[in-house]
Amino acid sequence: MYEAVYADPDGDSTPARFAHAAARYGYDGVVVRETGDESTVGTDDYDRIRERFGVDVVDGIEVVADSPESAAGAIGAHRSSRTLVLVRGGERMNRFAAEQERVDVLARPFGDGGDVNHVIVKAARDNGVRVEFDLGPVLRRDGGPRVKALRKLRKLRELVEAYDAPYVVSATPRSHLQLRAPRELAALGEVLGFSAEQIADGLREWGRLTERNRHRLSDSFIAPGVERGRYEEDA
Repeated sequence: MYEAVYADPDGDSTPARFAHAAARYGYDGVVVRETGDESTVGTDDYDRIRERFGVDVVDGIEVVADSPESAAGAIGAHRSSRTLVLVRGGERMNRFAAEQERVDVLARPFGDGGDVNHVIVKAARDNGVRVEFDLGPVLRRDGGPRVKALRKLRKLRELVEAYDAPYVVSATPRSHLQLRAPRELAALGEVLGFSAEQIADGLREWGRLTERNRHRLSDSFIAPGVERGRYEEDA
C-alpha cells in the first residue's frame, strides 16, 4: 500500500521523513506530489531514500491550473518524465481531467468549489483516470466543514460503485505528522460505507499505477502489447 504526500524538500516534511514514517506505519511506498514545474528531488535522492528506509518513493506531479488549456500544456510537459501525473480538481477542472487518458489521477475533486456527478465518474472510468478519495478534510476539520466533507465523500463512493470507476485513497498529508496508518484509514472508510478491503485497494492502486507507468517509461516499451526485445522461436 502507498500514500500520496505533499513533501517539502527544504522544510520539516521532507521525502525522507515521509518515507521513514511510512515504513513505521507499514506502507510499501509514498508518492511525492510535487506542484511546481521543476522537480525538487533528484533521482539519486529517491534511490538513497529507498535504500535507507526500505520503502518505495515515487516521483509524481500534481498539476494545479486555473483552466483546462493551461493544464493540458502542463500534462504534456510532464507526462514523459514523471511516473505519476495527477490533476488537481475543481469547478473547471474535474470534467477536463476525467476525460484525459494521459492523466493518472483526478486529485482532490471537491477542491475549489468542485463537485462530481455521474458524467464525470463515467468519463473517468472510460479513460482510466483514477478518482481520488481525499480523506484529509475529514481527518483535519471539525464541525460543519467535516460534516460537509463526509457527505461529499459518501456521494462519491456511491457514484464510483454504481459506475465501477477506478479510484485511489489518500489522507493527503502535508506533514509526516499527518500520516495515518492504513488501519486508521480503513476505520474512517467504514464511516463512509466502505469496507476495509476497499480502502486498502485504493491505497494499493497507487502502487499498481506506479508499476504500470514505470514499465511504460522504460526503454523496452513501445505501446501496450508491443515491446522491444529479442525473441527466438523454439527449434
